[in-house]
Amino acid sequence: RKARSREPITAKLVANLIETAGATRMITLDMHAPQIQGFFDIPIDHLNAVRLLSNYFSERHLGDDLVVVSPDHGGVTRARKMADRLKAPIAIIDKRRPRPNVAEVMNIVGNVEGKVCIIIDDIIDTAGTITLAAKALREAGATKVYACCSHPVLSGPAMKRIEDSPIEKLIVTNSIALPEEKW
Repeated sequence: RKARSREPITAKLVANLIETAGATRMITLDMHAPQIQGFFDIPIDHLNAVRLLSNYFSERHLGDDLVVVSPDHGGVTRARKMADRLKAPIAIIDKRRPRPNVAEVMNIVGNVEGKVCIIIDDIIDTAGTITLAAKALREAGATKVYACCSHPVLSGPAMKRIEDSPIEKLIVTNSIALPEEKW
């Protein structure tokens, strides 16, 4: 992703490399920025995991007091899709990033007091954002916090942060192969 102005966008280079290698069609899952599809000259089938993740929670009958939470403003559309499927309201974590892989919660937009919260994100790398969000939700009165994502990178301190956090359970897809110790 492009983090600073004048930083090169390598997505077009990657698209060209994939096409040069002979790809004639591509399937993607929960792209961080769906606009990247525009860099490809071949057809793109963009899938998202909201239905799969929503079904997991729906089958567990977590109650009527669910709130789906976006960990940042960029994930609101994803959270809205899950909330619609679960017939639940949404909340948004208003966060700031003072530097890469460091997040600060500024505010929670929406009511989470007495609610079971499900945080949905596209990617969890070091788990800083998701665990900070979970702590903020519990401090705001959430009774339980679950988290889910499409791409579980889970690098560096991620597993320890998740284990030490108020997250009841983390649900992920298999878009990234995880070693057994991260199950």
